[in-house]
Amino acid sequence: MNYQTIGFLERGDYGPSLKLAFQIAEYFGLPVEAIFSMQPFKPLSQQVYGMQAKKITGSIEPQKKESA
Repeated sequence: MNYQTIGFLERGDYGPSLKLAFQIAEYFGLPVEAIFSMQPFKPLSQQVYGMQAKKITGSIEPQKKESA
């Protein structure tokens, strides 16, 4: 696989063929749905730490919980 292809995949500029998607999943030992999704993935910092990066300052702050 070409390094440019990886960049296209990461940016969402390219949808891999089914064969390529399965090859990538096999390489990493993960199910396809753990790597590819029709919905954008949340940032890792938000998934792991519950934090959301500020776009303007670049600082990170805890994600605010909405009250019911």
